Amino acid sequence: MEPRPQRLSALRAALAAGGLDALLVTSLPNIRYLTGFSGSSALLVVSGESPSILLTDFRYAVQVGDEVGDHALVRIEPASLWAGLRETLKAMPGGSRIAFESSHLRHEDFERLSDLGARWHWHAALGVVETLRERKDTGELLLIREAVRIAEAALERTLGEVRPGLTERQVAGILEHHLRDFGSDGTAFDTIVAAGERSALPHARATARELRPGEFLLIDFGATFGGYCSDITRTFALGSVNAEMREVHDIVREANLTASGGIRVGMRGRDADSLARGYIERRGYGGAFGHSLGHGIGLEVHEGPRLARIADAPLPEGAVVTIEPGIYRPGWGGVRIEDDVHLTSEGPELLTSFPRELMVIG
Repeated sequence: MEPRPQRLSALRAALAAGGLDALLVTSLPNIRYLTGFSGSSALLVVSGESPSILLTDFRYAVQVGDEVGDHALVRIEPASLWAGLRETLKAMPGGSRIAFESSHLRHEDFERLSDLGARWHWHAALGVVETLRERKDTGELLLIREAVRIAEAALERTLGEVRPGLTERQVAGILEHHLRDFGSDGTAFDTIVAAGERSALPHARATARELRPGEFLLIDFGATFGGYCSDITRTFALGSVNAEMREVHDIVREANLTASGGIRVGMRGRDADSLARGYIERRGYGGAFGHSLGHGIGLEVHEGPRLARIADAPLPEGAVVTIEPGIYRPGWGGVRIEDDVHLTSEGPELLTSFPRELMVIG
């Protein structure tokens, strides 16, 4: 069944429950989720009864028709989307309670709403569409699976070309080339390649630093397919490995397996986080695991639900989340192992399958 009408119906129900007549959607990922439109310029008005109205510009006149079809009325604005919004709102009765996405509206655009006059009552809304997006439907799951397949195929091919003397940037370039070869639309985020002591930087940027034998190489990357992301991290040893490196890697791998196997629908995000964190703490490295366990993935590489020490919300059935524990020791190096997990009523389903054992490469 086509998911977009269901998504719009679910949104309208959420608006009605909140006493709202309409929602102005300005987040491009949210617009894509609701209508299928993937362009870079759009506003969407979803009201309780009237058809949704999508405003975009001339650059997307053909694309918008192909992607949206009859799921929304399309207006091609010759000058300003905000001028078009003014005309769109005139069809709505005065006194309408219209919500805007407070996380996605710039202050200067909020002032545009104020300039529209007092005929409509504007209300800030937080995460209305994002909450719907947490539960992946069958079609979304298929796209994420393909993004995972592409990423793992690209990583396997890349490892055969990695050797000491290459720079982090060169390894990132090789990997991104193979992502395209295997069908990725692009990268889900800036590829992280961090060697040696730089692997202790959780969000390191690839640099001109050369790879050397006997050190860690951490690779964190993702593919995109049909707009949906994968997010995978593996840590390798270059040329050789010592006992200390193996011990730290084994601890992170066990923490990953504990959380990936123990996470459940309905569990609070903080309790999922504690599955891995508790194990790392018991092994004496609690202070070296400073970030959260994971996050949802989908149209964005970071979305709900959260798996963190302060996340109280229960994890919904159908979510796809990352499990990415790590240990980071400044000046020495770090290890992170990240998998993508689908939360089902029967238990967690691992979408990633690339080996988690410490591989010696190069």
